[in-house]
Amino acid sequence: MNTLITLIAAAGTFGTVLMFGTLGEILTEKSGNLNLGVEGIVFMGGAFGLAGAYSYEALVGVGSSNGLIAILIAIISAFIAGAIASALFSFLTITLRANQNVTGLALTIFGTGVAKFTGEYMRHKVGGFVTLSNPLKEAFTFVPMPKFLQNIPIVGKILFSQSIFFYIAIILAVAMHLFFQKTKTGLYLRSVGESPVTADAAGINMVKYRYLATIIGGGISAVGGMVYVMTTGGCTWNEHSLAGIGWLAVALVIFCMWKPLNVLWGAILFGALKIMYMRVVLPFFPTELYKILPYVVTVIVLIITSMRNSRDKQPPASLGLNYFREDR
Repeated sequence: MNTLITLIAAAGTFGTVLMFGTLGEILTEKSGNLNLGVEGIVFMGGAFGLAGAYSYEALVGVGSSNGLIAILIAIISAFIAGAIASALFSFLTITLRANQNVTGLALTIFGTGVAKFTGEYMRHKVGGFVTLSNPLKEAFTFVPMPKFLQNIPIVGKILFSQSIFFYIAIILAVAMHLFFQKTKTGLYLRSVGESPVTADAAGINMVKYRYLATIIGGGISAVGGMVYVMTTGGCTWNEHSLAGIGWLAVALVIFCMWKPLNVLWGAILFGALKIMYMRVVLPFFPTELYKILPYVVTVIVLIITSMRNSRDKQPPASLGLNYFREDR
């Protein structure tokens, strides 16, 4: 029982990273843009988030640094990095109408390269590992919930012993759900993703909505990379630790059927599947098979939803398709 509780609690920590990556991509895909560059964006978020917090601490000094300010700087730095990368993707796919799949894969390569260059540059500049002081590390992993909630049997360790980013991700998922379902702007965005021809004919600025959704979505996904480096990664740059997280986020979008609220449990499930090889050891089950479990589950969900042929479980109708106004 203790092993299961520990696994779920750890899955919540890793799932927080996936929540940000997935929610950002859901926002992007709801507009009809398919950004397969999430992997590169997550890398950039991790590198620039750490760089922002590290530069802040180096500027003010270890004794004068403030944890809350460091967290805000890391979030803003990661978001801006992801937003800039996504703006480049938007310009190529929306304005120049480049193929979205090819552009997204190129962004993955570009973003990963930029992040690794940034990490190596910081490492050479300081002459060793790039990391934060212990007080700032504790700030990033600080649990904001009261002790009496943390001490509740079973539930306390799973739900109330997470970092502040876990609760921010939950608020973001609920806010995004309400945005899509209850606001006129969210309805316009969904209409752009479903039928850009109809939206354009109705006077909705399709270009503006796709640009904003893709840029903001990319920024949110990048925050996920920062969260991983600052929590699971121990506030230390390791270029190999982020590998695969972006692709997991893309798979999770499909698994959650483009619904923000599904991300709340889907990310924890994917987190558990991803780290299960470290917690549950079966001698006859190779580690490599553990690591592909999230993708296997995604394929199974795709098969089931395709067989049911339910419209509300399908992607936006224009996902991945460039809009040519002259073809109306």
